[in-house]
This record gives sequence, C-alpha cells and structure tokens, in this order.
Amino acid sequence: MSESHNHVFLAADHERGERRTWAVITLCGTMMVAEIVGGMLFGSIALVADGMHMSTHAGALLLAALAYRYARRHANDERFTFGTGKLGDLAGFTSAIVLALIALLIGYESIVRLAQPVLIHFTEAIPIACLGLAVNIGSAWLLGRSEHVHVHDSRRPHDAGASHHQITAEGKQLTLEIYKHKRASRFRLHVVHGGELSSKGLWIETVRADGARQVFAMRRCGGYLESIQEVAQPHTFTTYLHTESGNKYFVPFSKQGEAANTHRDNNMRAAIVHVAADATVSIFVIIGLVLARAFGWMWMDPVAGIVGAGVIASWSYGLIRDTGAILLDMNPDRDLAQKLRATIENGGDRITDLHIWRVGPGHVAAIVSVVTREQRSPSFYRSKLECFKVLSHVTVEIARGNSI
Repeated sequence: MSESHNHVFLAADHERGERRTWAVITLCGTMMVAEIVGGMLFGSIALVADGMHMSTHAGALLLAALAYRYARRHANDERFTFGTGKLGDLAGFTSAIVLALIALLIGYESIVRLAQPVLIHFTEAIPIACLGLAVNIGSAWLLGRSEHVHVHDSRRPHDAGASHHQITAEGKQLTLEIYKHKRASRFRLHVVHGGELSSKGLWIETVRADGARQVFAMRRCGGYLESIQEVAQPHTFTTYLHTESGNKYFVPFSKQGEAANTHRDNNMRAAIVHVAADATVSIFVIIGLVLARAFGWMWMDPVAGIVGAGVIASWSYGLIRDTGAILLDMNPDRDLAQKLRATIENGGDRITDLHIWRVGPGHVAAIVSVVTREQRSPSFYRSKLECFKVLSHVTVEIARGNSI
C-alpha cells in the first residue's frame, strides 16, 4: 500500500502466466493440426473428430491468453477506474460458462448413446484417447510450473515452523510468533533489540470469526516469553496483546488476514480447469473403452461420459461462484475486514463504514470512514494499515466526533 494512486493491480506472475498459456496453445494447436491432417490422410474420422475437439480446447486457452495480454497492455489506461486486474476474473467467468455448456453437451451425448449404442472402433479410439491424455498432462505441466521465490527478513528469528509479526508496545519493539513444534503450537514473545520483558500482567487474547475468545497466560522461557496454553488450529483469529498498564495492542499476523481467494489468479485457474477437465474425460473414456472391449460392456463408454460430465460441471460451478463473487465486488475476506476494523479502532476511533473488494489477484481495495476525537490525517490511518500487504488501494474518510 502506498500514498501514490497506482492502479496496476495485476498478479505478481502475470507475464509468466501469459507466457505459459501461449506455450500450451502452441502445443494444442500443433496437435490439432497433426490430428486433422493425419485423419484426412489416413481416412480416420475419429482422429479428425479428436482434432476438432482439440480446437475447442485451444480456443478456451486463447481466451485466457488474450485476457492476459489485454490486461497487461491496458494496465495504465485511465479509462479503467481500478485498473485491469479483474479482467482475468471476467475471462475465468466466461470460460466457466463455456465449460458448463461442454459438460451439458457431453452429458446429453452420453445419455443418447446409452439409449442408442453405436459401433465403437476400439483400435483407433483407445490410442487417440491416450494421445489426448498425454497432451493434457503436458499442458497441465506447462501451466502448473511455478518458480519459488524465498524472501528472507533479517529482522525475524530463524525458527522453523513459526509465523511472526513485529509490534511496538510499551515503548519496546517486540516480535510475537506462533511457534510450532511437532503437534504443539504456542505464542512466543521476544524483545527485538535485547533486553527482557516481564510476564507480570501480560497476556494474549485471540478472537475467532465466530466470536470465540481464548486467553493465553505467559511464562518466561530463557530469553523470551511463551504461552502456557497451546494455540489450537486453525490459526485464523484476531490477536491482542494486553500489558500490565492496561494497554491493548492489536497484532495483525499478515498471513491470517489474506485468504487464498484474494491471491488466486482465476484466469490461470480457468485454463488449468479446462486442461484438467479434458484430462478427466480422457481418463474416463480410456477406462470405459478398455472395459467395453474386454468384457463387451458397451454401456461403460457412455457411463464414463456421464461421470466425466458431472465432474466438469462441479468444477465449472466452483469457478462461476468464485469469479462471480469478485465481479460483483463481494467482500473477499471477512477475516481481513475484522482485523482491519480492529486495527483502526484499537486507538479509540470508530469505523462507521467499511467496504472491501478485490481489484486483482493479490490486490484488495478498501474504503474506510472513521470517526475520531483527534486531529488526524488520512496518512495516519494508511500507515496503521501498512501491515496488511494485500491492501493496494485505500481511501480514508475522516469525521470529527465528540462521542464515539
């Protein structure tokens, strides 16, 4: 989050996702041409049919690639009030609709063939299905490859299995962590630049989304304080540090305030779902054809198609639900809203209106209306919210009030 109004809300790996999508299109396009030409040369209608099916597959991926390209080229276009980060969600929503129609078509064709069986040429059908599966596996590998970037913060302890956050409390710089050892997790509190911290009157409180609260007493363990009670899973809650002087400090663990759906690239997800759906159908088709050939169960081929259609419809529904929520500007993370409210109101101010919505993969915008007794500027509240790395655009409205 910054003071400047930068409206480039693309995913961190946007260009890499675009390159991978074009690579898969090249693979599918090459296979499509080879199958159609080969089918026409060798008189195989099954090979031509699979090539035509591959063309629909390539077309869906082309939609994703063009969405990547358009979003990148128009990222700084002032006509887009909040940038082009949601274009991938629009493409994903469209792909999901197409996928749902494909599922209906497969289901309908399978039911027709179940009622009216047709002659199957096993010698050609099985190798073609295996070839299609191989192409889909290669496509999934290209789309699913990821580069792992490790960021090291030298200010944080090096304990494995711990999540950390630094706060300033009682004039000291502290690090609060959830340390995991085997199956047990406990809070640990360190003084950053040496010195000791007394456990007297100091305790930690957690508040979960359902309102459940838990209090953790602290004890000294060497050079740090550790909670006596274990921290139960999942580690998704609002955390407060209480001190002997009666002060209360909100601790926003960054990972806890960022749900997966705020970072997910739905354009890439839609491309992967198309590949996975095609691979799923290929697997069911191979199983159905093998059983039909081995035991004469001709009904297995259409049954496999019906099962595959059901799986595809389920994936399509999930994609429509998630992308539709983003396009309608639904709150992407209720836990984030709760923590943001706690951070602002921790100093005695009150939030009267709060809107949070996703403007791109890994980018969330917020409009906050605050009532305060103090003479404070919007930059004061923006600095308080800097701990929420997912917040990329924040608008603050301030009103003075004597009774809060």
